Amino acid sequence: MSRRILVLVGHPDPSPDRLCRALASAYAESAERAGHTVREIDLALLNFPMLRTTQEFEHGTIPASLQEAAEAVVWAEHLVFVFPLWLGTMPALLKAFLEQVMRPGTAFAYPQKGEGFAVSLLRGRSARLVVTMGMSAPVYRIWFLSHGIAGMRRGILNFVGVKPVRETLFGMAAGASDAKRAKWIGQMRVLGQRGL
Repeated sequence: MSRRILVLVGHPDPSPDRLCRALASAYAESAERAGHTVREIDLALLNFPMLRTTQEFEHGTIPASLQEAAEAVVWAEHLVFVFPLWLGTMPALLKAFLEQVMRPGTAFAYPQKGEGFAVSLLRGRSARLVVTMGMSAPVYRIWFLSHGIAGMRRGILNFVGVKPVRETLFGMAAGASDAKRAKWIGQMRVLGQRGL
């Protein structure tokens, strides 16, 4: 079954040599060949401000430079985020993007007075977090409890209704051999083909 897939590259460095871009490209190309409809967004190529106030978050508008990206998030049935682990979590650029796009009215709605919880507006969507890191992936999972990724999954994606959120972690990326990187790219092709 074909899916509408949005692939977001969250590496702040626009260099085409970054592993994150190779992983994202392998996924997207394989997904398209398998019949999925794919859109791609590279955050390093976008220019947008950071949110600075609650008023702006709740009542401001999504910047014009991110309108297309916000529409793509709503359009997608499956979101694929590809980014490096920086200080245990996503880079600030990706967090700033999510703060701009996952706004009230787009990703969730505040409850009416006297009612319970916020209403998730992105239900029915799934996601995959593809994360490169300098440490061993098992160490990040076991010792650090995947804290940065868990926060993204629960505090952002699950909050707006995106679930399940699966993870693919590539550890010790900086020193990885060409053979290891080729294996990882192969894994991304398989995931892309399956739309997972």
